Amino acid sequence: MHYEIQGGSFPVVVCHLSDGERMITEKGSMVWMSPNMQMATSGGGLGRMFSKALSGESMFQNTYTAKGDGMIAFGSSFPGQIQAVSIGPDREMIVQKSAFLAAEAGVNLSIHFNQKLSAGFFGGEGFIMQRLSGTGTAFVEIDGSLMEYQLQDGQQLVVDTGNVAGFELGVKMEIRQVPGLKNKLLGGEGLFNTVLTGPGRVWLQTMPICNVAASIRPFIPTGNG
Repeated sequence: MHYEIQGGSFPVVVCHLSDGERMITEKGSMVWMSPNMQMATSGGGLGRMFSKALSGESMFQNTYTAKGDGMIAFGSSFPGQIQAVSIGPDREMIVQKSAFLAAEAGVNLSIHFNQKLSAGFFGGEGFIMQRLSGTGTAFVEIDGSLMEYQLQDGQQLVVDTGNVAGFELGVKMEIRQVPGLKNKLLGGEGLFNTVLTGPGRVWLQTMPICNVAASIRPFIPTGNG
């Protein structure tokens, strides 16, 4: 498989497959394909379907198989970027639960629980995230632009809630209160920040969809006049 990421604010990734190569997606993100791509939908068993429902993802997975040389394109659902990531035994990634777009069939998608409850309840990324393992290339949606940092062992980064797009398995994530009552009430930055501790690679996104939703909510008519 080789691919091209094209487009501007709403990018697509165009994947060119050889005979028998497969791509998977869980969000119905296919936007166009050559007619020799064969689609099959499966749930992967009751237990796996339940875990997908718990993580907020579709319970079913679409697999596209090339019958001869084929082409398939997957499109983003929100303004931002599509990032390709190489997944391997020592290169697993944890991403926000809405980030997964598509992957080669050798990549496994499973749920990942934040070990500290506070990270789930207050962190903005949610108690449940997604874990990418196995072997192959995966494509991840980033809200806005992507910023990448490589944290050393013990090095920390304090991030506004919701801006964490993903991180490597060795990175620890926890929640820390904003210090000072005046800062909490008047600072406009919320009550909590996310703290990421290395070692490992960290992905941040500049325009999380939750922040966009909060910004436009006051302008949405309520129907009460």
